[in-house]
Amino acid sequence: MQFATLLKPEAVKVLTSASSKKRLMQDIGDLVSGAYGMDASRVVEALIARESLGPTGVGHGVALPHARLDGLNEVVGAFVLLDKPIDFSSVDRQPVDIAFALFAPEDAGVEHLKALALVSRTLRDNSVCSKLRANPDAATLYTILTEENSVQAA
Repeated sequence: MQFATLLKPEAVKVLTSASSKKRLMQDIGDLVSGAYGMDASRVVEALIARESLGPTGVGHGVALPHARLDGLNEVVGAFVLLDKPIDFSSVDRQPVDIAFALFAPEDAGVEHLKALALVSRTLRDNSVCSKLRANPDAATLYTILTEENSVQAA
């Protein structure tokens, strides 16, 4: 599995407006709606429901919100870089400025877990996160994510 199969270029965005976790979820819903044609309110509802089970802030300024949704045929993602970090109830209590949201079909088994592992492994790499934080341009962010994964997979 590679980022290029999970992520469309139009599902990558730099946000200047997210001031809270809820606002970020709404922004992700809007982004996913535009990129993949999903209903934004269903996306937000699913993310918030998942978040109520436990925070998806994994530490070091990174969050991996994820949810399963009816009507999807494959696992898809959205990447957001925030210009100002926000509180995300992360395990290390650090604010979040990088969020990669994953959405899987209701019946997705191992593919959902593979995607989550890929994203988690990539965003645990400090050099990748440093590159992402240093390039607040959506096209550049997409290139960093898709090229980084190709190098790691080789």
